[in-house]
Amino acid sequence: MGLRLDVFLLALTILWAPALSDLVLSKVDRRIDLTSQIARITSTLKVENAGSGLVSEVLLAFPESQAKHLAHLTATPNEGKGKVKGSGISYPVQLVHAKDMPPSLTFYSVSLPKELGKGDSFTFDVLAVFTHALKPFPEKITQADIQLLVFQDSAHYLSPYAVKVQTLSVKLPDARIESYTRIENTKNIGSEIKYGPYENLPPYSYSPIVVHFESNQPFAVAEELVREIEISHWGNIQVTEHYKLVHGGAQSKGEFSRLDYQARPHVRGASAIKRLVATLPPRAHSVYYRDEIGNVSTSNLWSDFKKTELEIEPRYPMFGGWRTAFTIGYGLPLHEFLFESDGKRFVNISFGCPINEVVIDTLIVKVVLPEGSRDISVSAPFPLKQWQEKKFSHLDLVGRPVVALEKTNAVPEHNQKFQVYYKFNSLAMLWEPLMLIFGIFFLFVTGIVYMHADMSISKSSASYLAKLQWDEVQAAIQQIRNIITRCLVIHDKVEASLRDLSRTGDIQACKAARKAADGLLKELSKEMKPLLAFLHYLSRLHIYCPRWRSWW
Repeated sequence: MGLRLDVFLLALTILWAPALSDLVLSKVDRRIDLTSQIARITSTLKVENAGSGLVSEVLLAFPESQAKHLAHLTATPNEGKGKVKGSGISYPVQLVHAKDMPPSLTFYSVSLPKELGKGDSFTFDVLAVFTHALKPFPEKITQADIQLLVFQDSAHYLSPYAVKVQTLSVKLPDARIESYTRIENTKNIGSEIKYGPYENLPPYSYSPIVVHFESNQPFAVAEELVREIEISHWGNIQVTEHYKLVHGGAQSKGEFSRLDYQARPHVRGASAIKRLVATLPPRAHSVYYRDEIGNVSTSNLWSDFKKTELEIEPRYPMFGGWRTAFTIGYGLPLHEFLFESDGKRFVNISFGCPINEVVIDTLIVKVVLPEGSRDISVSAPFPLKQWQEKKFSHLDLVGRPVVALEKTNAVPEHNQKFQVYYKFNSLAMLWEPLMLIFGIFFLFVTGIVYMHADMSISKSSASYLAKLQWDEVQAAIQQIRNIITRCLVIHDKVEASLRDLSRTGDIQACKAARKAADGLLKELSKEMKPLLAFLHYLSRLHIYCPRWRSWW
């Protein structure tokens, strides 16, 4: 019912739209690729100037239902059928607000490389990439059900110009088609549906078609992807990517059976996300894959001289509506991505997501430049929202400048090179090593000073004086111990002389020993007397001075 109402309103506004008669599309060949979750429509347009004035631009019209899902639009030269495009040239495309045009249509202008005179013609290709254009129907399925999708478009090319001849082909991932709109000149060949040719179509001709088909392609949607690219002039670029992934296909209902999935994964989990493949630069190193729990070992890495492929497998198969979050990190050699031109350095690196066929709702790329970078500017092949931040890391004083770039509704076509230009003084590279060296030097100097300096608060403080008194008491007690030890030695000599007297009867020798002992004892008594007086004085001080008593 909603589809019929949208088509009715669109047809009603188109009937009142004015035609642009200067240009005529003499031939239109449209090819719709629905083999993945991203819808890609390639249109080969041959425009002819049927008026008398010069024409320098061509208008492209999109219904509002398609315009809100438009992720990428580009116009390129037509190289001929079957030829590989290698020129890399594209024509400027910009959003325009054409006057007196229906509000339900969105117009883009393609600037031609040269003006077309009367009777001149020009052929070019237009690639339009749409996200979230494929709708699951039914919206909820069980583990054993297949995933069916619905796509809506027009069999006629919607344009403000008249179309002489037009064809359309719709490429599907499989030949199993539930249903599709059948109109004049429609045929189905395998996995391809062809409409046309249709001739002499008026401006704004619109013939709605609906294709209902089977597709078990994984709908990997990154609700948010934050890529941090940290530049180090010491020879390395560290890339860290934080993913918040969801399966955007038909929602899973009912219970999940691990046993059924393990037994028949291609039947009991045909539309589940089982693995993802990230294509990294060829000399990527130190690759890791982890989530909130820790390192995930279910990954494989292949590398050659062209690319490095990282195959990651989530901890569980992801069915419709299931979510997961993980981080991928790797290092890159600096000399392959950092260059210098006109006195400025610039980083030339890819913008988009390395994982194949992932739709990104919000993509944020942060380029962390070395501390001291200045005069920063960005050059990108498509419009971006940008701002600057600061990041503090080890040995940083003012922080490292961070260039943040944001793109919504990003697709693999946005995985193009962009450049960040900045100025940087090479001598600033010595700042961190010198700071580290001087820091260690001052640490050792501080240790030496601490070991040799008197750290007392004041020599007149009570604590300091109490410590001096305590040291003097300890010294006095030690001297008294030495005197007592000497007295005991003298006593032992007297006892030895008495034993000799009882054995030999030599009274004179005993008297001489006794006399010598008395003399020594008198001398030791004189030495001990001042020590005892000093201790007696301190004991009295200890009794009458509470301030001193608190420190004893």
